[in-house]
Amino acid sequence: MALSIGIVGLPNVGKSSIFNALVKEQHAQVANYPFCTIQPNKAIVPVPDARVDKLRELVNVGRAIHATIEFVDIAGLVKGASKGEGLGNQFLANIRDTDAILHVVRCFEDVNVAHIDAELDPRSDIEIVNLELLLADLQQLERKIERLSGALKGDKKLLPTMETAQAIQQHLSRGKPVSAFPHKDSEAFHSLNHELRFLSNKPLIYVANVDEQGLSEENAYSRAVYAVASEQGVEAIKICARLEMDLTEMDEAERKEYLALAGVEESGLEQVIHKSYQMLGLISFFTMNEEEVRAWTIPNGWTAPKAAGVIHTDFEHGFIRAEVTPYRTFVRHGSGAAARSAGEMRIEGKEYIVKDGDVMYIRFNV
Repeated sequence: MALSIGIVGLPNVGKSSIFNALVKEQHAQVANYPFCTIQPNKAIVPVPDARVDKLRELVNVGRAIHATIEFVDIAGLVKGASKGEGLGNQFLANIRDTDAILHVVRCFEDVNVAHIDAELDPRSDIEIVNLELLLADLQQLERKIERLSGALKGDKKLLPTMETAQAIQQHLSRGKPVSAFPHKDSEAFHSLNHELRFLSNKPLIYVANVDEQGLSEENAYSRAVYAVASEQGVEAIKICARLEMDLTEMDEAERKEYLALAGVEESGLEQVIHKSYQMLGLISFFTMNEEEVRAWTIPNGWTAPKAAGVIHTDFEHGFIRAEVTPYRTFVRHGSGAAARSAGEMRIEGKEYIVKDGDVMYIRFNV
């Protein structure tokens, strides 16, 4: 399963620059005017994970195939986007299928880069974008309620769905996101969320886009972003888009030195992915054969057969057992055979819960 993240924000906050840095290529046009991004930019990039490369080196195969993540960069939102202002909310549809939202907030001053308001105010900027996400959900929900009204005449079983939809409508009308709706455990809510994919219910990470000085020193703008994130109980990170762009031109040794000089340990991509995996409860396990080592992404808590189904549906249906070696154990012994000889390769059955870093060999029968 590939993780998908939508990137949102006001015009000229650095969304496309961050997108380009994340994907390490100039996929998105960058310019100093609103609505530079007309069509959504999409890119699938490998998840950085040194464990994959270490395993490939140990078993001496040709390929290391990393898990992947998709980034979707949409046009800058403005006040009234949900009602068609700017480029309208047509672009919001492009992030309904994403797993999480990366909300980029401008936290740097630059007279050469236009901003929609005379003064920079991250809290206000955040409120504008979040309100448009909420209003887009409200519009979609109102259309759903209209359809349910007609369907209820012939199917009274839809009544719980209608009642839940109306309760969410009232909640949204009070300016509260779906993520704060108090009755999210009901079957009717899960059904509506699965169908409508509420934008204001998606896991969220705020990205404070700072200048290089702002990476090592907090400024008033980034403090405001962290304050909002704390109030909402969501994640926030700092990224310097300009520095990230520079990193794309460097080799690994230069990157590490440059990051150290900037006072940070991880690149923006690494921070985003680690926060996203943690927020969404995702883990990675590894498989290998004579040609490749491959990483797979699954939700934490999945059983071995369900994890095997990510590789191929036949593996889940015909699952017999899994031979499992934790990553550190595998590296310590240098191979699966050595781990087996040392009695540290476990045989696990259908009830086994896969752990992050498990090196697995699936035995199945079709």
